[in-house]
Amino acid sequence: LLKQKANGSNESLPTCQTHTKKKHPLKVGNNQEVPAVNGNAVKAKPTNKKDDGSAKENPPLAKPKSKRVATDKNLNSTKSNGKGCQEKKKNGIILKEKSDIKHKRRKAEEHVEQQPKEAEIWFDDVDPKDIEAAIGPEAAKIARRNLGLETGPSKQSVEQVLVKEKASEGLTRAVAMDCEMVGVGPKGEESIVARVSIVNQFGKCVYDKYVKPTEKVTDYRTAVSGIRPENINTGEDFKTVQKEVADILNGRILVGHALRNDLKVLFLDHPKKKIRDTQRYKPFRQRVKSSRPSLKLLCERVLNVQVQTSEHCSIQDAQAAMRLYTLEKKKWEAAVKNKSNNKNCK
Repeated sequence: LLKQKANGSNESLPTCQTHTKKKHPLKVGNNQEVPAVNGNAVKAKPTNKKDDGSAKENPPLAKPKSKRVATDKNLNSTKSNGKGCQEKKKNGIILKEKSDIKHKRRKAEEHVEQQPKEAEIWFDDVDPKDIEAAIGPEAAKIARRNLGLETGPSKQSVEQVLVKEKASEGLTRAVAMDCEMVGVGPKGEESIVARVSIVNQFGKCVYDKYVKPTEKVTDYRTAVSGIRPENINTGEDFKTVQKEVADILNGRILVGHALRNDLKVLFLDHPKKKIRDTQRYKPFRQRVKSSRPSLKLLCERVLNVQVQTSEHCSIQDAQAAMRLYTLEKKKWEAAVKNKSNNKNCK
């Protein structure tokens, strides 16, 4: 009977109760109450010493189970947490990779959209190195080509800088003029006009004529002027050229370099408020630190192109002067306007 009681007391503790979370006491054996500690039931020792043999066989089975269940619980919780963390980390990495891919794609699309066309940077006075750093090598390549810094025919490269393609070829509000001269007199020191060229605001040539000399030429100055006897011997009559040029300049802004000399050989006048002389423009003089800068120097420092490397060309010189003017047009015109307003106030 004692053995059966002991066995009964052992069997009355099911494994499911050993790790119950409830804290109410458990009835074991002879109505002995065993409190639950930390969710694990502690088994009461049997009071009868004769039950030691049977009690020693079964109770150890309950204890490992309770410990194993508890540890399993802890392990499961840590494992699940670990998996959760791993999954979160993985998800974070995946999301980060996706966002990086999207960001790169968006950046590539913006880069493609930002690639400028040749027409867009034609009037930009920016160093190609700065363009390459800001926009990219393609834009810098276009800029270098426009500025005549790439290998190839120098004239063509300079023309790309000075002339805007697919632009109007007619007269504009502002025109640029340049004249080539030859020497007359005993030593060829006095000058007469031999060629007159006029370009519009986009660098397109609107007028270009050789002028028949009115006096005997003693120095053709070919190395500088590019004029040869055959050019002017079959040229236009001076009076005709003078009238045609006067008609073109009438009411327009006249751009040029050292225009006083050009107007002098043509025996023409032009309103001072409508003259834009690149040699006399103060910001240009300050930039190159010269009171009377040459057109060649201004083109090298401001436009980053070389002109007048050999024989001069009146068309190219007029284009260079116009290009210098268009770079500073807004500031220049604002300065002229302010000057006239100040005079009117006085």
